[in-house]
Amino acid sequence: MNTSTSAAAQLPSATAATTTTGVRWAWLPPIGSKRYYLMLGLLGALVLGPLGGVTASYMNFSLGFFVGGQVLAGILGSTVTLGYGPEGKHGANYMQTTAASVAGMAGMGVLIQAMVWMGLPQPPLWQLMLFMGAIGMFGAGVGMLYTPVLVDRLQLTFPSGLAVANILRALTDPVLLRLSVARLGTGMGLGVAGGLGAAKLGFLGAIELSTSTLGAGMLVGARIGIAALVAGLTGTWLIPYFISIGWLHEGEPFRKITFLIGLGLIMGAAILDIGLILVEAWQRWRAPPAARPQADDDDWKRTSTGRLVAWVAAWAAVLVWVGAGILHQPVFFMGVAVLLVFVFAMVNGISLGISDSNPISSAFVTAVVLMAALGLKDPSVGLMAGGILLVACSVAGDMQQDRSTGWRLGTPRAIQFRFQVMGLVVGAILTVGFAKLFMSAYPVLGLDQTVQKAAEQSAQWQSTMTYKFVGVLRSLTDDKPYQRTAIVLGIAIGFAVQLLRKQLFGRAAYQRFKRSSRLGGASDFVIDAVLVPSPYAYSFGSFLSLATSSWFAIGGVIASVANWVGDRGAAPRGDAAGQHMVTDDMSTTSLIGGGLIAGDALAALGLGVAGLLATVAG
Repeated sequence: MNTSTSAAAQLPSATAATTTTGVRWAWLPPIGSKRYYLMLGLLGALVLGPLGGVTASYMNFSLGFFVGGQVLAGILGSTVTLGYGPEGKHGANYMQTTAASVAGMAGMGVLIQAMVWMGLPQPPLWQLMLFMGAIGMFGAGVGMLYTPVLVDRLQLTFPSGLAVANILRALTDPVLLRLSVARLGTGMGLGVAGGLGAAKLGFLGAIELSTSTLGAGMLVGARIGIAALVAGLTGTWLIPYFISIGWLHEGEPFRKITFLIGLGLIMGAAILDIGLILVEAWQRWRAPPAARPQADDDDWKRTSTGRLVAWVAAWAAVLVWVGAGILHQPVFFMGVAVLLVFVFAMVNGISLGISDSNPISSAFVTAVVLMAALGLKDPSVGLMAGGILLVACSVAGDMQQDRSTGWRLGTPRAIQFRFQVMGLVVGAILTVGFAKLFMSAYPVLGLDQTVQKAAEQSAQWQSTMTYKFVGVLRSLTDDKPYQRTAIVLGIAIGFAVQLLRKQLFGRAAYQRFKRSSRLGGASDFVIDAVLVPSPYAYSFGSFLSLATSSWFAIGGVIASVANWVGDRGAAPRGDAAGQHMVTDDMSTTSLIGGGLIAGDALAALGLGVAGLLATVAG
């Protein structure tokens, strides 16, 4: 899952003293020149992209979700394009588009980890890179194909796209840029120190310190963090009961069974939410064009529909050929997976556009379940076919989100597509490269946690996305009826809880009570985070160990308390004069939290590389 906080309003233009044309800093190439595009592409693909990629890869291995690289790349890239003044926002948008594509692809290395866990034969590296690249190109084309519907006609919010657009507008302000980079740098420094300390200092290892988990909690806040902790505490409490009914054996972790319930929670809530989203999308579609704001200039939107359709068809064919001809997978299931992408890219795109959530792991699991109904029995085929859904939906969602940023900025759409393709090429290589590097440096990543006892599992490397994939793939050959019961139970609970939340929180009387006093606000927090938590937030704790959920919750509490204290000030989102306003994505806690994740990832990467070099030298 890609995590970000929405921005509610657009920011005023920066006041930097530059012209809208020409070059402010003499060393920068002219806007629109070949050197200009080359500079942006190289920085996005080879500098900012790998930084976001190592973070995404580390997060998926350690936690099981990752934060998109748009905010980080937008801020760091703006240190270069600041010299162009307000027009620099387009260059920064090109860079963050490229970097986010690299980062998103790099996080998909969990598919290789799933192969290792299940003992499946691994294809040669070049074949994996080719397969990942073909999926990425196909997904980008499908995402672009749906852009006129989701972005232009339906005009979905895409909260992260809105936030990045506001960031790129605001970061033409030198003061705001310095503040943002300083906060990111502080978080990265603390993350590196925490990552090294947890590995080298016994007392930090004893408390299972994870600065990346702490940072992730700071990004999502207390309501989600505490809900995950409640799930961990509940799972721990239910271990004796699960053992008594035969769902667990003595010594096994609660998440070996609760992850199935958690999957059901997500699916149950999604059934309700996606149904409502589709109804809303239909209403938007039927609304007259005059009821929606229209862009003033359509020139930047123009793309060749014929070429785009040819791109999608060509890469679909290449993808099936790579899967069947090179990786020796059945043509039928490769074709089914390709067709399912057209369905899930639309549904997931609507979900991302409205709720800022792209349920890529749910697309994988649902696709495997559907193909099992068509006769799929081979886990290897399920992994490859499900991987098509996972990567393509991730790339298509990024494509649509980045186009929504470009829609707000007026960035030429065809050029932005080319930058995204460049990022996918580099990302396909780094996906395999980072996966091999991390798994070589940390052999624990190759141990199948779905068959380990609780005491045997790593506290640092939870790999919850891999845990879900392997669990559903094992069900193809190791049928256990109680597992289906757990999933169905989760679906029923998830649907019922989500329906209850919508009925309760949607009532005007409840909203008045929540705003009426501090008691009302505190009661709302307890209901939302503890008593009737979101199935999505609660399910996350069903995939994690209790210690990891605890650090996740601590980070959320720190962020929420800090933001609450800041909001009580005179200028909670700016400087002393309130002139340099920022979005929630650029708040101190979110930037430090993102820095903690990046720093911890760099520390782990550094320790792993050092260990590999020492082994080779010895």
